[in-house]
Amino acid sequence: MQLTDRNGSILSLRDVVKTYEMGAEKVHALSGVSLNMNRNEYVAIMGPSGSGKSTLMNIIGCLDVPTSGSYSLDGEMVADKSEGQLAEIRNRLIGFVFQTFNLIPRADIFHNVELPLIYGGVGKTKRRELTERAIEQVGLTDRKTHKPNELSGGQRQRVAIARALVFNPSIILADEPTGNLDSRTGEEIMAMFDRLHAEGQTIIIVTHEDHIADHAHRVIRLRDGKIESDKSTTDVAAA
Repeated sequence: MQLTDRNGSILSLRDVVKTYEMGAEKVHALSGVSLNMNRNEYVAIMGPSGSGKSTLMNIIGCLDVPTSGSYSLDGEMVADKSEGQLAEIRNRLIGFVFQTFNLIPRADIFHNVELPLIYGGVGKTKRRELTERAIEQVGLTDRKTHKPNELSGGQRQRVAIARALVFNPSIILADEPTGNLDSRTGEEIMAMFDRLHAEGQTIIIVTHEDHIADHAHRVIRLRDGKIESDKSTTDVAAA
């Protein structure tokens, strides 16, 4: 089902509930979450352990579906999709960046970045063009034949960002993207996200660190499965 995009919205959640059954007990990970995000927003999702931020990330990233409620991503209702349909949507619309990089150790950098295009059925010539472009975007053209273990942590995360960019996704979804990096390298990675946002990319970062969230222009804080606050950092700075 396609929806008409009239206000630049990239995603919309309405009354999203997620419940897990743990034996005889029901755990309410999300309890009626509603929010909109627009194209080219730069959003940080924060909250203590058990607040529901990982569950919200999984639903936004189409890694999981709500128990109830609706979710529209880039004009498409996705809450009731099958696993196969969700996989196709993930590959096409969402670029993931993980704390642990999730690179294939035996594959070179070019193949690691190219992988989403292979899954997406893109032809060889177009794959090469898009892969070269993504690697160039993160400044690793001279390392494309290297294996992940031949790179520093910061370079490996840049490879992960290139892989996330390669399909020109609607959203970059980053889960604790600097968690395995030293502070200086982490700031270099965040500067890259800042640049991508300035170039028009929609970015959502899940983090527990305030200095990482400070890069975003909007901070959503969760507690006990609900939105505790949703603030524009530009409004706070102006105040």
